Amino acid sequence: MRSLAGNVVVITGAASGIGEALAVELAQRGARLLLADIDATGLDRVISNLRTAGCDCFGLVTDTGNEAAIHALAAEAHSRFGGADVLINNAGVSLVSSVEKLETADAHWLMNINFWGVVHGCRAFLPQMRTRPDALLVNISSIFAMVSMPTQSIYNASKAAVRGFSDGLREELRGSTVKVLCVHPGGIQTNIANKARITDLATVAGSAQELRDNFSQVARTSPQQAAQTIIAAIVAGKTRVLIGTDAKVLDFLYRLVPTRSSAWLTNMSNHLRRKAQARKHTV
Repeated sequence: MRSLAGNVVVITGAASGIGEALAVELAQRGARLLLADIDATGLDRVISNLRTAGCDCFGLVTDTGNEAAIHALAAEAHSRFGGADVLINNAGVSLVSSVEKLETADAHWLMNINFWGVVHGCRAFLPQMRTRPDALLVNISSIFAMVSMPTQSIYNASKAAVRGFSDGLREELRGSTVKVLCVHPGGIQTNIANKARITDLATVAGSAQELRDNFSQVARTSPQQAAQTIIAAIVAGKTRVLIGTDAKVLDFLYRLVPTRSSAWLTNMSNHLRRKAQARKHTV
């Protein structure tokens, strides 16, 4: 078990969603925070609220898809706090597109943030974290690292890559003072679907609004619940954690029937979509 009081925690994607909820929870536990996000307005709002509550909190507008920006964030942590104890690589984006209609630029955009942002974050912060007596890298993957459905191939690829990278890095760091926790959320009530780049959704929804509505119905876990689960895993020294009942069920199915779990998810999604459409027609 570890106490987070007085620990320096860096969180990317901290202007909203899970990142903001983590910042609030960690502030209440006495952590000192360095928050990063590309959304300057949202970041300022979160920092202002936390400082009003008495938190030792600073921020840096950061594009996590840019390696130089992540190294600048690491330099800020070192100069301001002497180094980070915990880095939470939380920033992430979504893309809805079939493989056939996928724009290469969109694929690079997503991979730069969801995967390379994690890689660059770990590499940038590792030197300073090796000097800490008890340090932790927290990488946000997804249940979509295990299961898949149409239009999510690149998102799946990025989250599976985070999972594989985290597993490999954990073994490299075995015996050191730096540990690795990989997080696999299910559906979380954040703005990720609202901010998704959409190229082709014909196989999953009739419109972008229908897609967002469908996501809202199946995303049952709040950012606050997700943050509490992640922090509990940090305190307990876990290496892997699933967030939400949906993630736990899908992980179980993946372990039970790995070659059929994605087909089951797709069929269930199609069933729920048909039921929703039927309700609209009867209203």
